[in-house]
Amino acid sequence: MTDFDLSVKPAGFDEKPVVAQLLQLYLYDFTEFIPELKPGADGLYPYAYLDLYWAPKPGEERRPFLFRNGDDLAGFALVRTVNDHHVMAEFFVLRPHRRSGLGSAAAKEVFRRLPGQWIVHEHPANRPAQAFWRRIIGEFTGGDFSEVTEPDGAVTQRFTSRQ
Repeated sequence: MTDFDLSVKPAGFDEKPVVAQLLQLYLYDFTEFIPELKPGADGLYPYAYLDLYWAPKPGEERRPFLFRNGDDLAGFALVRTVNDHHVMAEFFVLRPHRRSGLGSAAAKEVFRRLPGQWIVHEHPANRPAQAFWRRIIGEFTGGDFSEVTEPDGAVTQRFTSRQ
């Protein structure tokens, strides 16, 4: 039994400002792991790829998702497809919804919606994300995934979503 009412839906163009605002919170949180990440003179953290999720370059596939708990915003995922592999580019759950199971359920729902080959990559300093993804992907695949730790400590999981 869960204590949330999760919905995972593609973010429409009219919801782009919502994703942009949530992305600012995500980038701010990420400064814990990348202290050199700084806001610009406008006070905003730069993110060069946001527009591409609604206007991808020819041959690209990008999908933005929003998560809600009932009517409340809960987070987002940005997924791109490269060489027939889905890549979790960004994934964020708002603090009030963390540790509730909502993030786990949202990640698994995104994996279900996009069957095929997946790559999830975590920053070397982001140990909580490494543990989160290792656990979620392990549960989702029944342990059928590969993991590589790069020389810099970054971790990458590869698996297939057959759902």
